[in-house]
Amino acid sequence: MLELEHDFRVVDVHARLSPDGRGEPSTRVPPATPDRMEREMHQAGIVRAVVFPGTRPGESYVAANNGVARRSVERPFVAFARINGVNALETDRTGRFRNAVSRRQPFHTTPEDVEQYAYDDRFHGFVLDPAVDGVPDETVLEKLEAASLPVIVRGGENAPPSAFVDPLLDRGFPAIVSHAGPSVSRPSAHAFLDLLEAVDDCYLETSGVRYREVLERALLEHPDRVLFGSGAPDWHPNVAIMEILTLDVSADKLRRAFSKNACRVIDSLRPE
Repeated sequence: MLELEHDFRVVDVHARLSPDGRGEPSTRVPPATPDRMEREMHQAGIVRAVVFPGTRPGESYVAANNGVARRSVERPFVAFARINGVNALETDRTGRFRNAVSRRQPFHTTPEDVEQYAYDDRFHGFVLDPAVDGVPDETVLEKLEAASLPVIVRGGENAPPSAFVDPLLDRGFPAIVSHAGPSVSRPSAHAFLDLLEAVDDCYLETSGVRYREVLERALLEHPDRVLFGSGAPDWHPNVAIMEILTLDVSADKLRRAFSKNACRVIDSLRPE
């Protein structure tokens, strides 16, 4: 794919990197190696990108996180640590019952893990997919609050705003809500956008949002709370950028989404 030419400084807050060549269980998209990711980011004109490992249900993320951090060295990558939790997302009675009897397993993220990630200068934030990996218990959430690093929280049809607002948002750390791709319905996409009215220090990133009117509404109503995410490798960064460039909004709002907003939330994305 040819290099994409534009006049914006672009940073990406959502790219999945495979440190060991393993793909995502839920997708047939080939895993993104560091070299491929760096090449595609350069083609798209992206100067820095947040990267993290894919989901691995029932496994510890310590090795995968360390692998991503190692492969980010001397590359334009900003490593985030993926975490999991002992509690199920309470979308129904089943979730509430599971939480009543749940116990921490060896693969669950511990408060000590969070503290180690937070004070390791290789990591600059956290990623959580509550529908797949659960919700951290209160002891882990307290460590996240103390660290005050941004946390990317993946939403979707199986993780609606009503289920994770109370346990995960407005907790003292910046929360970047990610959609779960094109499977999200229009009403759900607008419901995620409504979060910005209800929750302070909450942001939305654009990866996988395929509804033009949702993206335009987000940039028009909340120009300081929208962050560009490519969703690589599920989507080529060129494609993700073109979807934003063709929106009917001003160049100033595009600059905020492509860089200014993210740099305000994630220090490591700022120009050196």
